[in-house]
Amino acid sequence: MKDIRIKLLTHNMNKSKSEYLLNRELSWIEFNRRVLEESKDKTQPVLERLKFLSIFSTNLDEFFMIRVAGLKRQVKSGVNELSTDKMTAQEQRDNIYDKLTPLVEEQYRVFNEEIIPELAANEIRFIKYEELNDEERKTVDDYFEDEIFPVLTPLAIDNVHPFPNLINRSLALAIILDDPDTNEVEEKVCVIQIPSNISRFYTVGSDGKNSFLLLEEIIKANAEKLFSGMRSIDCFAFRITRNADLELEEEEAADLLTLIEEEVKKRRLGILVRLEIDKKMPDKLLHFLVNILDAESNEIYRIDGPLNLGDMMTLYKIDKRELKYEGFTPRISSFFREKEDFFKEISEHDVFLHHPFYSFSSVSEFIAQSAEDPNVYAIKLTLYRTSGDSPIIKSLIEAAENGKQVTAVVELKARFDEENNIIWARALENAGVHVVYGLAGLKTHCKIALVVRKEEKGMKRYIHLSTGNYNAVTSKIYTDFGLFTASQDFCKDASNLFNYLTGYSKHNNYKKLLVAPLNLRRKMLKMIDEEIKSHKENGNGYILFKINSMVDEEVIMRLYQASRNGVKIDLITRGICRLKPKVKDLSENINVYSIVGRFLEHSRAYYFHNNGHPRLYLGSADVMQRNFDRRIEVLFPVDDKRIRDDITEILKLYLTDTEKTWVMMSNGSYIRKSEFLMENSDHYDKVNIQEYFVKKVIKKYEKELKQEMRKKVTRNGVHKKTEA
Repeated sequence: MKDIRIKLLTHNMNKSKSEYLLNRELSWIEFNRRVLEESKDKTQPVLERLKFLSIFSTNLDEFFMIRVAGLKRQVKSGVNELSTDKMTAQEQRDNIYDKLTPLVEEQYRVFNEEIIPELAANEIRFIKYEELNDEERKTVDDYFEDEIFPVLTPLAIDNVHPFPNLINRSLALAIILDDPDTNEVEEKVCVIQIPSNISRFYTVGSDGKNSFLLLEEIIKANAEKLFSGMRSIDCFAFRITRNADLELEEEEAADLLTLIEEEVKKRRLGILVRLEIDKKMPDKLLHFLVNILDAESNEIYRIDGPLNLGDMMTLYKIDKRELKYEGFTPRISSFFREKEDFFKEISEHDVFLHHPFYSFSSVSEFIAQSAEDPNVYAIKLTLYRTSGDSPIIKSLIEAAENGKQVTAVVELKARFDEENNIIWARALENAGVHVVYGLAGLKTHCKIALVVRKEEKGMKRYIHLSTGNYNAVTSKIYTDFGLFTASQDFCKDASNLFNYLTGYSKHNNYKKLLVAPLNLRRKMLKMIDEEIKSHKENGNGYILFKINSMVDEEVIMRLYQASRNGVKIDLITRGICRLKPKVKDLSENINVYSIVGRFLEHSRAYYFHNNGHPRLYLGSADVMQRNFDRRIEVLFPVDDKRIRDDITEILKLYLTDTEKTWVMMSNGSYIRKSEFLMENSDHYDKVNIQEYFVKKVIKKYEKELKQEMRKKVTRNGVHKKTEA
């Protein structure tokens, strides 16, 4: 009878999914709301709070440039396709505006009423031009005339001069002018694009204190110098956000690199999707801008303070350690401290790294050692995002110059890193590296490095697999899992994967790796089905996913089915989640948590209890249609029981966090876990899991160092005794 009821429910779900899935865009806004909440946490140091305000802003920029732009394109093209929750593109845009407007207002309330005063209390101040004394004012005015004036280009707007094509996300000033030689006040409008290559933060004074005057304030105060003979009536800042999603016809492109270069240039002048204005801007000027820019009412955001708080990340570099989280240096794994030979160490056993608690330098050093080792014949590696001064890029270039076969699969379409990747692709090609841009229509998002080495018994392969990018900068602030192995089944799969990426190989029979779009979706659904079957037989079904996004409809429906069959499910989903937890007769056994803290939770793990014989996969893929169907992704199993137990413990420890975890409600809203616990218990133990991992690694590191010192003392003692 129960099976018949489940079949009926499944049939009904297929008829109308709108009741069972949350809107993707609104779910993302809920995620950014959680980022904003971190800026409001008064227990955190003030520069950390400012950092979260900045992240909130940069997140919004990307959201508008990609997601909102996509909705606007639908509206403009007359596409009436409904979202899963039955909203038109226009209805979604209106909902976004209604949700975001109060959040942006709250962002600036926090900035003006909490952050600014606390910064001032710690001798970090924003100065207004009118607050300067005579000496300071002269210094600022001289700076304007010497450094800023020559760069600026005032752009008149009238019948002869059309409105300028302002660059995406650039800050601009609309200046109202009057000709004093006429009786009437003409209110002529002129626009100045504020240069992005001049620091927005001008340091006032030379006493070493952190007092800043914003660049736009300097320009406003000196505006009349740009318009000789005219009078400046008033001046207001505004900022345009444009569509920045690349539209590529890869199949028709003779040269993908050139195509992407051209599309990146177009991005600067895409259609307008947001207009941010100074809240004090008069209606007359606003109407002028709205008409000339063809802006819609749901694209206008009135800002009570400096536009683009994303720039405030610059202040995070101020050397005031007491205003930031306690310093932490990632530790070197004991496996790589004791032995300098990476290959010997990896040959003996798999090595697991949990970043940023363990240093990414071990990965960089592995590639560097491969570049220098005369026994290494080939290095193959995927590059999605990398840092500006990448040690891995340098090692690949060195390896090629040393005569090794070096292949880099560079993803030119990594969003907002296209220009960087083009630069690195050219540098690698010039050094003799075989640079491949992956497969047409698919982004190469997997993270894998393969090294081929000549040894006594012949050629041997070593690989590194990861959930995160080969990026030394983000590895310090992102949590990720990485694995070194010399397991030949893994290595054969890796070779076949690179042949798939670089040649015409159609290999799809992988022993260990789950590879999208070849077999990942099918295997994922199969493992969920097998957990359902195992639960029916043993009553102990359990699934735990740690991911960035839960979007894919087919997987969500299968998880609902697992829940209805009694399988317990915990989802640690940092960002978007379209699944509704705790809905009666649907998802009563599903919990959804989100952790937003000091480090960006980026690691992805998929755990299935499997009646006490756990399956654990790590990798680059989230539960999204694009990851399963439109990207080259890899999930890899953790076969080593020691490592699998360690990672399982880490995942379950994440569930104990109380201070940075949010609990998702069935309507898509979130509540802090600490508040949730207080409502249901008189007492609970406070746990900040990220800080726990920091302290745990430090303690383990110190313990290992003491053991290493004892070994050295013992060895030295024996050596001296023998000599005697």
